[in-house]
Amino acid sequence: MALNAKATQEFIPIKEIRDGIIVLKEGELRAIVLANSVNLSLKSSDEQKATILQFQNFLNTLDFPVQISVQSRRLDIRPYLMLLESRIKVQNEPLIKLQTKEYIEFIRNFTESVSIMTKSFFVVIPYSHTVFKSDSGMLGRFFSRKSKEEAQALKQIDFEEKRSQLEERVAVIQQGLNRCGINSAQLDTEEVVEVFYKVFNPGELEGKIKLE
Repeated sequence: MALNAKATQEFIPIKEIRDGIIVLKEGELRAIVLANSVNLSLKSSDEQKATILQFQNFLNTLDFPVQISVQSRRLDIRPYLMLLESRIKVQNEPLIKLQTKEYIEFIRNFTESVSIMTKSFFVVIPYSHTVFKSDSGMLGRFFSRKSKEEAQALKQIDFEEKRSQLEERVAVIQQGLNRCGINSAQLDTEEVVEVFYKVFNPGELEGKIKLE
């Protein structure tokens, strides 16, 4: 007996990704901010306490929820090795060519025996508001007369209003992280798609998202 197969999209609550903003099927919005890490082990005891306290104070000042996500993935060293191999082809000094080949072999053997992991830190920022809906009565009949162009315009206005509120939250998050000594950047559409591709394809190696 054949089973009714459902598309993967039916199980994902995302409607679309527009201008770097995730639009959920329920109408809520999400933005993703990529943050760098802080190595506390390189700081003194007092500096560690000050950093932790600053981050705690930052979280306590927020009046909206956020989600902090950490992705650990194996580092793809192949682009780096390809770069070194291309350098060999244009190198005229025999000794340097030999040393580069030995270095490539060392890196290849080392990464095959030891899993080098890379971590990405994301802050997911939400925004939602309650929308009154009516399918019957005078109000429903009024909106039913709207043309497709008018309905699309209203949707765009609603999106822009919600995005404005969301971007204010993003600014608050980035300012707070900056006070903690953490650099951050909001992901654009292509980068957001890459994040979700990695989530749903965990077997793939590390991609190109990075914090400048």
